[in-house]
This record gives sequence, structure tokens and C-alpha cells, in this order.
Amino acid sequence: MPSLIWHDKKQVVPSPASLQTEAWISPTSTSKQENRLILGDNLAIMAALLPEYEGRINLIYIDPPFFTNRKFRARVGRGEDSRKPKEWEMTEGYQDNWDNLDAYLDFLYQRLILMHRLLAPDGTLYLHLDWHASAYARLLLDEIFGQDRLLNEIIWTYHGPSPIKSAFNRKHDTILAYTKSKNYTFNADAVREPYHKNTVKTFKSSKKAGFGKTPDLKRGKVPEDWWYFPVVARLHNERTGYPTQKPEALLERIIKASSNAGNLVADFFSGSGTTALVAEKLGRKFIATDATWRAAHTTLSRLAAQKASFSFERDTASLLPQAKSANCAHLEGKRISLEADFLSDIVYWDVDPNWDGQVFKSTDQAVLPVRSGAIPSSLEIKGDFGKEICIRCVKVSGERIQMILKR
Repeated sequence: MPSLIWHDKKQVVPSPASLQTEAWISPTSTSKQENRLILGDNLAIMAALLPEYEGRINLIYIDPPFFTNRKFRARVGRGEDSRKPKEWEMTEGYQDNWDNLDAYLDFLYQRLILMHRLLAPDGTLYLHLDWHASAYARLLLDEIFGQDRLLNEIIWTYHGPSPIKSAFNRKHDTILAYTKSKNYTFNADAVREPYHKNTVKTFKSSKKAGFGKTPDLKRGKVPEDWWYFPVVARLHNERTGYPTQKPEALLERIIKASSNAGNLVADFFSGSGTTALVAEKLGRKFIATDATWRAAHTTLSRLAAQKASFSFERDTASLLPQAKSANCAHLEGKRISLEADFLSDIVYWDVDPNWDGQVFKSTDQAVLPVRSGAIPSSLEIKGDFGKEICIRCVKVSGERIQMILKR
């Protein structure tokens, strides 16, 4: 079997991350949360997850760096058009720069090995790349999973600006789907779509149109291996401003096809958090990790807006922005309010009404709508108050603020 060889290729045994729980968001109980958002390097995090999750994750979708050798910027702000500089600003997104191809392949190889170990026997991995590295990745996956475990090479096609004039414009990504074993989950009926109206017309016109077999037109068809979904462009209603954000419809098809309700779905390059968001909507459990605070906060905000229940953890080697103090919160009855001037650049705030100085238990959250509308200036607290109330806020810049109210 052909395999890729590069300088100093070898399997490493990564040191596991030391994971620390920072917060429980909308906890349903004081027990360990099933859904997990983790900040830190995913190689160390996966090594830390192995003792508990080896052979247990039903579906992994990853959208890693593509080997573009570019620096991607995020847009932060709000409004209909994310390219209006008065409403949106540029900030750090993520790096996709590499010393050489060897460095990139080694980065991907070590992580794919651990993902294979984490997958359940009926599990599937979807690796999302483009023309820069998909051919190399397929050889890596053949080596790790076996050539016979390729389920599909999926083409995601989309529209967008077409600046190239010296070649055909590139308007597709490649998603490689590999299964852990031959006994994998694939729910064909969950992803059926209507036949094109011309196809319906053709089949209805003649019994011979289907080569002697007439399909169940009402049932629909299982999609082909090329998919069209619009990208999350600047005017898209899902737009967060995070670079290379993927549409929810794309992840919905993957999650419905290759997992069942209650299954565990993981994304170790979480980015804007679309995988976790859709998994939660569809009744799956999730693990989402990313190396940057910007990505973690984007994911956390989207999940909180959806009223998801999850833990926010970090590798102790990954530092959060230092929280500054302020005195802009007020308590009246069971309602906590923030001063109007202070709210002007706040995109998220939440409350732990019984702060113990340890893990932040967020019972109530306020999220700034991306498209339009104001962030709530007050929250009616559902739980009981303790001696101290902790309020945490995040500014549009990513800066963190913490306030304590004593009773």
C-alpha cells in the first residue's frame, strides 16, 4: 500500500493535558456535564480524553487548517453586513502557516492517529480539507484506517467571488469520510431529499425511465457525493465573523447520517462551534475543542444563546485573558442589571448567583444578537442567591470582566 514518508516521521506519545473546569453553563445538575467545550491544544487534550473516551466517540468531524500558509482574521461586531468597518472590526482569527509540508503532515498525522483511537467501532471520521492537502490526507487516512475503510470522498460545492483569470476558479472543498470498521452507522432515510422536479416528470412519463424500476418518488433519494450548500457569507444569517465558518446545513447532513440521538459527536478544531451547535440541536452529546480564546468564546456564546448545557474547560497550559474588575452591576430583588454605558461594547455576560470562588456555575446568560437587537441589560435570576454573586462579561475585543456582588 502506498504511504507518505517525510523527514522524522514517527508516532509520538503526547503528554496529556491537565484539564481544569472553568464554568458550567446552564448546568442541569451538579454532576459532570456530558457536553464539553475545551480550550487548548487538541493533541494534548485528546491524549487526556483517551482514558475515558477511547473507542466511545461515534462521530468525529474536523475542519483543520488547510495548508494555505495564510493568516486568517476574524471580524467582530454586529449588524447586517460584516464588511462595514463602522460596525465590524478585524481581530486575530487563526494561523495556517507552516515551515514546510513535512511540518503540516506531521501535525495532521499525530492527531488523526488519536482520533482513530477515540472513535467507537461503529464510528466515522469526516475530514474537511481543500485542494491544498486533501490528496496527502487521503494517504494518511489509508494508512491509519485502511484503504477499505474509505466511505466517501464528498465534494462540497459553493458559490463566491471568482478572481482567478488564469485557471478555472476553485469553488469546492473535499470531505473524506472513513469508518472505523465495516459495521458503521449510516442513516440513509435521515438524509433523503426530494427528487428534482424534472426527474419526477421523467419517471411519471414512462415506466421505462428507471430501467425497468420506478423509485418511490415520495420517499426521495439519498444524496449523491457532491453537495451544494451556500457558504456563510457576509450577509448570511448564521454569520459570526469567525473565519472559514461552515454552514449548519452541511453539519446537519453529516450528523444525521453518521450518528444517532444520544450519540457522542466531537470536533477537535471547533472554530465557530457549528458542529457542537448542530449536534446539540439534534439531540447528540458533544465534545468541542479549539486552541484559541476567540474560537472558544464564539462557540460558548452560540451554545449559550441556544440554551445548551455544557462545561467550559481549559488545558492549564492555555491561559484565558486576565479578567479585569469593575463595579457596574446592581441587584434589585432577583434581578441583576448592568449600567447602560458599560453595556455598549459587551457581547456576552452571565451570572453565578451562588459563587463559591471555584467553578463558575452560570445559571443565566445574555448574548448580543449578531444581526440586530440589543443585549439584555438585566437578567431575572432563576436560582437561589448565596452570599456572593459573580457576574462575568466579555467585550467585543475578547476582554474579560468579572464583578462580585455581596449580599
